[in-house]
Amino acid sequence: MSKKYFGTDGIRGRVGEYPITPDFMLKLGWAAGMAFRKMGACKVLVGKDTRISGYMFESALEAGLTSAGADVMLLGPMPTPAIAYLSRTFQAEAGIVISASHNPHDDNGIKFFSGKGTKLPDELELMIEELLDTPMTVVESSKIGKVSRINDASGRYIEFCKSSVPTGTSFSGLKIVIDCAHGATYKVAPSVFRELGAEVVVLSAQPNGLNINDNCGSTHMGQLQAAVLSEHADLGIAFDGDGDRVLMVDHTGAIVDGDELLYIIARDLHDRDKLQGGVVGTLMSNLGLELALADLGIPFVRANVGDRYVIAELLERNWLVGGENSGHVVCFNHTTTGDAIIAALQVLMALKTRNEGLAQTRQALRKCPQVLINVRFGGGDSPLEHPAVKEASARVTQAMAGRGRVLLRKSGTEPLVRVMVEGEDETQVRGYAEELAKLVTEVSA
Repeated sequence: MSKKYFGTDGIRGRVGEYPITPDFMLKLGWAAGMAFRKMGACKVLVGKDTRISGYMFESALEAGLTSAGADVMLLGPMPTPAIAYLSRTFQAEAGIVISASHNPHDDNGIKFFSGKGTKLPDELELMIEELLDTPMTVVESSKIGKVSRINDASGRYIEFCKSSVPTGTSFSGLKIVIDCAHGATYKVAPSVFRELGAEVVVLSAQPNGLNINDNCGSTHMGQLQAAVLSEHADLGIAFDGDGDRVLMVDHTGAIVDGDELLYIIARDLHDRDKLQGGVVGTLMSNLGLELALADLGIPFVRANVGDRYVIAELLERNWLVGGENSGHVVCFNHTTTGDAIIAALQVLMALKTRNEGLAQTRQALRKCPQVLINVRFGGGDSPLEHPAVKEASARVTQAMAGRGRVLLRKSGTEPLVRVMVEGEDETQVRGYAEELAKLVTEVSA
């Protein structure tokens, strides 16, 4: 069955536009509470990022959950992966995050975690959707849920993050700049790195409900690049609004993306015989990552774009490490979902082990030139199914002899075909991309 509300990462949209409205959140809380209660006594954790609409939706979800007989434990502003962790440690039936991740303040959304800190199974999401289409009821008064607040949530999560590096680890002598995107990491991230001995300069940690992700964080890196240079820092770390994405900046001000961070972590685990299998990337992971891992004898597979698909692939293969070039990095040896703070700590540990700076370490991965051309088509049959396009794509792929690749895919939101070619020779790559884009245009006419 296709889902009516749930996307690949929960339910998300513009605040005030259905379904991101208070009345829908009330009903969603009730439906979720009814579904979780089928598992017995029901305790649900609720956390949020710093956007102003979080107050409104927190109240609506709280009312809906308690009306279904679920007990609610409020966490306040906390990173998304913290809710996944705390759902496990409090033995809750589920965790709910009110967040739209890297989006601006006027978007919001809901993510769910199971009591094991993982994404909800499809059958549970479908059960919640079915309940949303039924009349809302209220349990009898004596069974209405209770609400409490977890006052030490930040401290618990800080200690959990620190436990992902060996006891006694010190980053003394390391100067880092952290950009918290005025988001959910604004309290915990500076504490984690300071308590591990680093000198920390903090940017964008004054949330006012409206400035989350506003020209800061992992989607706008300019402020961090400038600060690393002006502070003469060893590196910079940028989080997104809900704390599940991380990008870095080396001491020269150059951006280090998710592919490079993933490589640094995987190589370190491989060197210490702790990798367990290979690495999962996505269709958009740079070919340079695949080639660099191959040079180390590390298997690499691609999942569809989206951390949900990366996690599913890791679980199926029983591997530990995966991620996206956008900065979602999953370290299953430490946690159950993408966690920006924990991923950053693993990178710092790898640098410490190798006694190298970030600029030096990243050089082991040579990213391949990538050319992306968007071709608009007028609906009807997909040009990707045209025999001439298929033949040309196969021919170009064969010509690059394993040192390049072609990716043709339709946009999920616009009538566009994305033509992407990457390889080791930029001139050749651009020529192939333009050739394929021209052909897609012709067969679309």
